[in-house]
Amino acid sequence: MKVLLPRLMFCISMMAVSVVGCMIRPAIAQTSGVFEIDFTNASLVPAHWRLKLNSEGSGQFDAEGGQTSPQDKNGILAGDVHRSIQLSPEFTARVFATARERKLFQFPCESHMKVAFQGTKRLSYSGPEGNGACEFNYSKDKQIQALGDSLMAVENTLLYGARLEKLLQHDRLGLDKEMESLAMAAHDGSAIEVGAIREILTRIASDEQVLERARRKARLLLTQAR
Repeated sequence: MKVLLPRLMFCISMMAVSVVGCMIRPAIAQTSGVFEIDFTNASLVPAHWRLKLNSEGSGQFDAEGGQTSPQDKNGILAGDVHRSIQLSPEFTARVFATARERKLFQFPCESHMKVAFQGTKRLSYSGPEGNGACEFNYSKDKQIQALGDSLMAVENTLLYGARLEKLLQHDRLGLDKEMESLAMAAHDGSAIEVGAIREILTRIASDEQVLERARRKARLLLTQAR
């Protein structure tokens, strides 16, 4: 009996591990997956961009450069942008929660309402639960429309970051106006996830050749992004 007892306890413990493992695996599967938005609007600069995001918040942003309009010929362009990104856990969780709550985008999400053309947004998801995609200019589904709007605001932030990098390299005086614009966009919500451009904001904040006013705005944005 003394010999059998340790063996019995070992078997029971292995059974418990097996059960726990079976419980954990589906939970892990639920958190994995890849989300992507592909945006096109020929009247905008950039006219086409794509953002791919995994469930840990890391991903890739790619935007095609373009030409400024005649009325904005003095403005600086971000140009082609190809970079790795890291978004906050909170924002990432909302993106993936929306994908799962809205059937992995496996339904027509275009409203076909007579609204101004804002750009074609294609949302797609690929993961252990399945794959799906839908495309829209404007959606009556509030969650889908809100997700599209928030991703446009992320794209805006990333383009600010690209322009700031160019200005820091070629026109430090021009940083003041761009930082003012970014601060206003962050305040009104048209630029979100400012932590995604933390690196360039840190460089601006610590560069003594940059106007103190621009450095101060960079420090404030960094504080708000924490």
